Formats: sequence, C-alpha cells, structure tokens
Amino acid sequence: MKTYKNIDLTIKSAFVQKYRDGYPLISKESISDLSKIKDEGVILNLLDSKGKFIAKGYHGIQNKGFGWVLSLDKNEQIDKDYFAKKIKIALTCRDDFFNSKHTTAFRVFNGEGDGIGGLSIDYFDGYYMLTWYSKGIYEFKDDILEALKLHTRYKGIYEKKRFDIKGMYLNNEDDFVCGEKADTPIIVKENDVNFAIYLDDGAMVGVFLDQRDVRYAIKEKYANGKTMLNTFSYTGAFSLFASLGGATKTTSVDLAKRSRPKTGEQFSINNIDPKTQDIIVEDVFNYFKYALRKKLLFNLVVLDPPSFARSKKHTFSVSKDYVKLLKEAIQITSKHGVIVASTNSANFDMKTFRGFITKAFKELDGKFEIKQSHTLPKDFKVNPKFKEGNYLKVIFIKKLF
Repeated sequence: MKTYKNIDLTIKSAFVQKYRDGYPLISKESISDLSKIKDEGVILNLLDSKGKFIAKGYHGIQNKGFGWVLSLDKNEQIDKDYFAKKIKIALTCRDDFFNSKHTTAFRVFNGEGDGIGGLSIDYFDGYYMLTWYSKGIYEFKDDILEALKLHTRYKGIYEKKRFDIKGMYLNNEDDFVCGEKADTPIIVKENDVNFAIYLDDGAMVGVFLDQRDVRYAIKEKYANGKTMLNTFSYTGAFSLFASLGGATKTTSVDLAKRSRPKTGEQFSINNIDPKTQDIIVEDVFNYFKYALRKKLLFNLVVLDPPSFARSKKHTFSVSKDYVKLLKEAIQITSKHGVIVASTNSANFDMKTFRGFITKAFKELDGKFEIKQSHTLPKDFKVNPKFKEGNYLKVIFIKKLF
C-alpha cells in the first residue's frame, strides 16, 4: 500500500477554531511555518501553537487555496481505504440517479462536498470522468482510481487535468485512462432529453451538469409559445430544452465557431431540424447592439456568461460587468418576458447577485418580479461549512415594464 509523506504544520491561532469547526480549505495565510512545505501531494498535519492536533489534509494549490482538509480524526490514515470509503458513501448518495431511466449523466463526487477537495467525478452512462484540480490531488491518483474501480461497474474511465497556473485544462494527447473507449460522441439522457457527449475532446464534454434543474424549469414552465434568446450558448442546451418545451423559435449566440455545429448536433439528435433555429457565431455584446438596432424583442432571455471572458473588443468580468449585461438584456426582453440570470462565480453570494438585478432595473427605471431561484442540484453536494462551494446562482426574473 502506498504511503505518503507527512508534514506537521502550525496553524495561526486566528484560524484554529475555523478548521476545528470543519472549514475545508487550507489557506496560505493560516500557516505559520509555510517554508516547511516544498512539494504538492504531501499530507499536512495541522497543529495549534501548543502542538495539539486540529486536522489533517494535503497540499495542493488550487485558485486561492493551499490545500484541503481531509479528516478531523488524528488516527485516520489517508490511503486507498480512505478514498474507497469516501467514494462508496458518495455513490450511495446518488442511488436515485443511478436508478433513473430518465437521466444518465450526473455528478457522483463533488470535491469538498463529498470530503475530498480538488477532485470531481462525473458519470456518463457507464463512463466515469475524473477531474483533478491540483498537482497535489493528482499525486493520489493511483489510490483514487483503485478505490473507484472497487466500488463501480464501469465501461471506461477518463480524466481531465485542470491544474496549470490559471486552473485551465492541460491538453493531453489522450484523456482515456482505462476500460473501454467511448464512442465519439456517446449519447446520454437528461430528463429524457438527449445530449451528445465527447469524453476525449478537450476541456469540455458538451454540457454543464450543474444546470440540470434550470434547464428542466425552462422546458416545463417558461418556454411554451415563447421566443428565446440564449447568450453565451456553448452547445445550446438551454435552447434545446426551450424548443422541446414549446418555444416558437430559439436564437443561440456564442463567440466560439464550434458552437454552431455543436448546437446543431444537439438539436439533431433530439429530432429537431437545426435549420428551424437561429445559431449565431458572434460576440454577445455586438449581438445586443444589433438586436436593439433592429428592435428585436424576446420573451425569454438566458444570460449564463463565463466568470471571465475576453474577445477582440471586449473584456468581461462577472463581478464588474454583470449589471451592464443585464441592462443590455432588459432592453430586448418583452414586457412580462423572463430573463434567466445565471453565474458560476464563487466571488459573491446570492444576496449580492440579487443586488445586481435591482441595480440594473433601477438604472433603466424598470420594474421586475423574481419568479424562482436555483443553486446547485442535489448531486452537486455542498459542504455546509464552505459556502463558497455552492457557487451556482440562477434567478428567473419577470420584466414588468
């Protein structure tokens, strides 16, 4: 059985109770003797100033974090058995999903929400996709893989490495790990809707699983008889659900050239002719100007931008620019139309996000009503001590005038 190097670290007094209470993210600021650590992937024994045990975790650099707490038990060993226990519990929590005939793609392990920060595991109709968010967690790869194999019946296993200095995808020649290789694409289901998934085609697979409940709400409550604009549309998942929910027309806008064939494919595998929908490759802000100039109005508008994006003419940051984005959308939304405002930014909470909406409407002398809101779905388990982990914020806004 593989053993890992252990290092004792003293935690500053201001942070001790926070970790004892279960806060999972280890920060640089909390560590008194930072110079003792050289390599990622070592086990960290966190001690108070008197040498008393607080928690144990590992060193892995991820965004603002220096590592993650794994256990509050001094005697618990971090080994294959530890990972097997965590994975088994996580799988059991998703029994309803595994037993569903209507959905075959979901998250089975959600980082610190399931007890191991820096790791996520997604399921796609018998295939598992592990995403590693730091070099530190990747050091445990062999034990984690063995633990996953022990408790699952899998067709194949894939991985994504997202631990370069900006948290971006590290391009491998092959993301395949073991088992049998998947078709390209494989077809999975979400609430009986088909998605084409590519497990070995860059950083993204074709759909963001955390928006499942939002897509379902659009289909069941908001789309029928409506015209819909889907901005930053990626592969057009919101547009697809709107169309299946009875939308008279969908317009999908994204700057990436591949969004057109990818979106067309999602429509086609659900027996909808892509030619009946508008799929536009364009900077979203340029499209807003065009729509305003042409006096276009939509009954349903989806805003789901990346936290940060850069084009030739625009740089977009959710924290700084979401109010502006909302104002653009409000002006091309019909009276009593609905705006689906979404963000995956963990830098602010739902209250702040609601404040963006209030400010945007106030600056346009408009009125609105919030119809419903969403955070992460239940398969994206969240640690209650780590509110930042519940990053998704989605609000359905009815424009009154």
